[in-house]
Amino acid sequence: MFPQTGGKIKLIYTKSKPLLRRYKKVTENNETIQSLNKLLQGEYMAVESFNNFISRIEDEDVKQTFKEVQKQHRENIDKLASYIQDIGGRAEENLGMKGIMGEIKLNIDIGFNADKEEIIKKAIEGETKGVNMAEKVLRGNLDEKSRDIAGEILHKDRMSVDKLKSLLN
Repeated sequence: MFPQTGGKIKLIYTKSKPLLRRYKKVTENNETIQSLNKLLQGEYMAVESFNNFISRIEDEDVKQTFKEVQKQHRENIDKLASYIQDIGGRAEENLGMKGIMGEIKLNIDIGFNADKEEIIKKAIEGETKGVNMAEKVLRGNLDEKSRDIAGEILHKDRMSVDKLKSLLN
């Protein structure tokens, strides 16, 4: 529970407020930063996936839609990274091992001769995973501003799924 105190709660009073209250605030802030960094990792994975999709697609209309969705993910990255830094955290601005493995799996799944429909379906699958991740983050312990940012990203990701699905018609 409280690893620094061997599981026991110690109240240490300072001139202004109990140390326990400060510890709780730092712990909550760390949880928020971790949750937002998970969301940030997903955004980086999306940008990389769309780089892959864009390089494989011939249809200019589909390519343009993919670029628009990718641009939205880049904007999400900027917003998340900036906010994480504003609340005293460190934005984890790389794909990480999970992202690298995801890219390898995506390349294997798509193969060399994927057609337009297969690529669009993989893009929808990836965006849906992003929606699920944002929903999971929103169920966590977030402050109001973090909840607003995650909710905005969730909304935009859902719109992207709809935009991608319209390409299949």
